[in-house]
Amino acid sequence: MEEKHKKSKMSNKKFLSIWIPVLAVVLILAVGLNIASSIFSGYMDLFLGGGEAIITRTEGSEDWDSEYYPLDYQGKKEVQAAANALVEELEGEGVVLLKNNGALPLAPKSKITLLGRSAADPVYGGSGSGAVKLDTVVNLRSGLENAGFQINGAVYDLLAKFAPTKPKGVIAMDKPADSSYYIGEMPVSGYTADARSSFASYGDAAVVVVGRGGGEGGDLTRDMKGWDDNYTDGQHQLELTKDEKDMLALAKEHFDKVVVLINASSAMELGVLEEDADIDAILWVGSPGQTGFNAVGAVLCGDVNPSGRTVDIYPADFTRDPAFVNFGDYKYSNISRQNASGDGCFVQYEEGIYVGYRYYETAAAEGFIDYGEAVVYPFGYGLSYTDFSWEVAGSRLGGVDGSLEVDVTVTNTGAAAGKDVVQLYYTAPYTKGGIEKAEVVLGDFAKTALLEPGASETLTLAIPVEDMASYDYLGEKAYVLEAGDYILSLRSDSHTVKAGCENITYNVGRTVVYGGGDHRASDKGPVTNQFDDVTAGVAVNLSRADFAGTFPTAPTGEDFEAGEAVAAGFQVYRAADHEDPDAVMPATGDENGLSLIDMRGLPYDDKSWGLLLDQLTVKDMAKLILNGMYATVDLRSVGKPATVDFDGPAGISSYMTSLSSTAYPSEVVIASTFNTGLVYRMGVMVGNEGIANKVTGWYAPAMNIHRSPFGGRNFEYYSEDPLLSGRMGAACVSGASSKGMYCTIKHFAVNDQETNRINNGVAVWVNEQAMREIYLKPFEYTVKNAVQTIRVITDDQGTVSEVDMPGCTAVMSSFNRIGATWAGGSVPLMDNVLRGEWGFRGLAITDFDLYDYMYPDQSIAAGTDLILSTDAMKSLEDTKSATAVSNMREACHNILYTVAHSNAMNGVAPGTIITYTDAPWVTYRLVIDAAVGVLWAAALAWVVVRVRKNRAQ
Repeated sequence: MEEKHKKSKMSNKKFLSIWIPVLAVVLILAVGLNIASSIFSGYMDLFLGGGEAIITRTEGSEDWDSEYYPLDYQGKKEVQAAANALVEELEGEGVVLLKNNGALPLAPKSKITLLGRSAADPVYGGSGSGAVKLDTVVNLRSGLENAGFQINGAVYDLLAKFAPTKPKGVIAMDKPADSSYYIGEMPVSGYTADARSSFASYGDAAVVVVGRGGGEGGDLTRDMKGWDDNYTDGQHQLELTKDEKDMLALAKEHFDKVVVLINASSAMELGVLEEDADIDAILWVGSPGQTGFNAVGAVLCGDVNPSGRTVDIYPADFTRDPAFVNFGDYKYSNISRQNASGDGCFVQYEEGIYVGYRYYETAAAEGFIDYGEAVVYPFGYGLSYTDFSWEVAGSRLGGVDGSLEVDVTVTNTGAAAGKDVVQLYYTAPYTKGGIEKAEVVLGDFAKTALLEPGASETLTLAIPVEDMASYDYLGEKAYVLEAGDYILSLRSDSHTVKAGCENITYNVGRTVVYGGGDHRASDKGPVTNQFDDVTAGVAVNLSRADFAGTFPTAPTGEDFEAGEAVAAGFQVYRAADHEDPDAVMPATGDENGLSLIDMRGLPYDDKSWGLLLDQLTVKDMAKLILNGMYATVDLRSVGKPATVDFDGPAGISSYMTSLSSTAYPSEVVIASTFNTGLVYRMGVMVGNEGIANKVTGWYAPAMNIHRSPFGGRNFEYYSEDPLLSGRMGAACVSGASSKGMYCTIKHFAVNDQETNRINNGVAVWVNEQAMREIYLKPFEYTVKNAVQTIRVITDDQGTVSEVDMPGCTAVMSSFNRIGATWAGGSVPLMDNVLRGEWGFRGLAITDFDLYDYMYPDQSIAAGTDLILSTDAMKSLEDTKSATAVSNMREACHNILYTVAHSNAMNGVAPGTIITYTDAPWVTYRLVIDAAVGVLWAAALAWVVVRVRKNRAQ
């Protein structure tokens, strides 16, 4: 009996040693889950869904019309169908016919052989925020078959089988080192005897597809060594490889008609194709998005007449471009984590204003290059299946405060219906050694409607005189309209003056300096130098006065050693070092009875905003500012509803959640349409998708400059030309804002390469003239010209009125530095220029704020209001000083102003009370908590019973 009792005690000890730790672990996990879900609630809402808003109307307002932004369709399916149709329309107008000896259009029901791995594995969009989900896209084969073509299945299947065996290069957004640059073309030896024997049965034409991708996180490579088995010295990613040239030779050997499709959003070196008489046609199709390949089929068969134009110049040799040697990976030798906030990477824009066609047209005019040898296709170039004649029908030349207007009658003189693009350029008077000026600059453009043979349309093009002023950063430190003759020329592209259209001369009798109080009419305040420190970082600027002597060179020697002032910009930002001793602590936590809906339609500086902001507590403000990751949070103290904000440049993109929306063609294709009306319709369509999917903010459009064809994100930026980019951006934003979607135009600014983008922020050095005339211009144009008309309830009877206001109410700053200062923390950029000179009102958000050098305190002090992160990842160093609280208050003002004029207010009338249900994940957590509690209690009871029973034995 004694032995049995000893065994029972031993059993209890063993039993407890097993189950007590198990119960403890379960309890710890449950507690940990609760803590983690509370800390990362923003993530949970994003991935699992937030609570639903419950809108309670006050008595008497139940019938008021507060559907400020009605959905134009019956539901999501109808929206999706309309969006897919619009994708086809955009692609159809964006396709550029680069070459045609009469081979196109192809005859109906032609039997076609597709060649090239990209025929079976095409590029639909870019990687990262511009990615396209492949499960619902129309592929090239389907697009051509839908147009009535018969496709060689034997060869297509061969290509489809080959493609997965040698994956093509891809930009890895999160890990740039994992990016690859394989072209991955199938060698001609892969075309089997059976495949070649099938050529005869599908021999009406060979359609050869050449593809190049791009993506967020890395640039295209300028050195294919290690990525191409047949690498030759100096080979880069944007020229044809040996395998591609062999494939073209195979096509020419077996087919009478050879058509090349360029499936790339970057410009490529295409001289070898243009000069080859056996290449019958070249069609640039870009990245066509969801259903765009249907349009490609329609263009090939002639159902759609191509009317797209190049948005970049196509040089013969990219290595001779002035930006080539100053693009990529350059690091200071004396900046590191040991003596600063991290590495010091930089890039110098030595080419100044001479970007793209501005360089080639000017260099040719100065005799520095032979244009015919240097350029394959000009900017704005594109062919058609028909012909057009132009005639100047009239002109009106206003004074220096007015516009220069030219009426042009376009007549279809060919045999097919088509659209044409009229481009108006200006040539400003230039003095050698004076302000730098390009030989020609795009001043305006317009596209006709579809014209039947013999039909005409008169278009009016206009250039505000002030827009022809050049920025003099060395002398007047202002925009200057120099006296002299300004020549207006009507061109079919940047180089070709249209036959029958005489140049128009406009004379400026005296030099006008837009300085001091005499600023340009479009500016909201004086404009003067803001970036002297940035300008100073470029030792040599390309000058028209001496192209040979000032041509850009790669950084050497002293370029890699940062000076004291530059090194200071890389130091850690301390909020305490930037306190204003005169700052006054604002009121917080007052009860003034106002709600955000009461602010709708009121001017930004209306005194009521002050009363509303007084209601915010410091905790409210910090919560709003720090939780901007794809959302803005609700603030019940001022009746602010939560919003959902998503990426991306090809349409609403949520690669972080299950939401799937339409993938539009890449922005390069959209800009290639040269059709602002069509792009406005795209904005309206995305706005409708936003309403249907309860999305309020859209991180788009992106409008940085194609400074180099190797830019990894060129697919999501419009063009090398700032006016074209700005016109497209303004049209898109105006359309989307008409449906209550705020568009966060990005990336502000000079974010023109991906290399080192998140390596402590690459420092960009560029002179102020280039900054203002090239890189800031698309943003400036959009801020000043995007418009919206909003509906507002204006009295206690529910009367609805309309108020006109700017359409652009959101901007995203960039990862890079403006000089040595992070863009989001640059007061000259985010406050002085954006808000002061341009009059922007609304929110500015950071790019994804995961990195140490992007300081929230610096951000809100400079005018970047919302942190694209969560308060679990980023925090404010100072929330107590008068300076900090004032900065927080201003940031909240900007955010609230934007949300008040968005679709987030749909259904909300004055006096409405907004509450929220628990998010689904909160309910799940409560259920889990309850289950764990019951399980833990039951298990504990069982342990107690078991121990007592053993002791009793």
